[in-house]
Amino acid sequence: MKNLSLFIAIMFLVVSCKDKEANSSDEQHQHVETEKSEETKKKPLSPHTSVMEMIGDAHIHIDYSSPGVRGRIIFGGLVGYDNIWQAGAHNATWIETNKDLIINGDILPKGKYGFFTIPSKEDWTIMINKNWNQHGKDDYDENDDVIRFKVKPSISDEIKEHLEYKIDKISETEGNISLTWEKVTISIPFKVNQ
Repeated sequence: MKNLSLFIAIMFLVVSCKDKEANSSDEQHQHVETEKSEETKKKPLSPHTSVMEMIGDAHIHIDYSSPGVRGRIIFGGLVGYDNIWQAGAHNATWIETNKDLIINGDILPKGKYGFFTIPSKEDWTIMINKNWNQHGKDDYDENDDVIRFKVKPSISDEIKEHLEYKIDKISETEGNISLTWEKVTISIPFKVNQ
């Protein structure tokens, strides 16, 4: 009789432990599933990103949020023609250089700057502004522009889904900054001031 009682008690413990393990495993599985679905939900529509390049001794860094086309008309639609645009989503895009650069014949002293544009069908106005730390274009002031010039956009047949900046090294003293989004690319050649 004692042996039977002991056997029943041991079996009860074994079954009880297995139920706890199964429940724990289910909870862990549910926890992982919840994390995955939250990650999927939280994926930003305009991810924050940056690009950096060395041109000779010049370290150039561009920081921006990269919105997607998502089936919308971008230039002349979401980004209205002849309106100031912070050249990205959310906070103003900024550019930083540790060396003076020559852009469109003007010197951009080493430092950190806001990067703004005014897109239009024929040409774009580029503004490099002292106020780099601002939300959107809310605090943009033309009086803070260090350099302001125009460029001609090039139009592609292919759509670039997410806004992308590139810094291409041409030589030890020359490079090119490009912005591509939707079907539009603008290019900004520069030289490192020696």
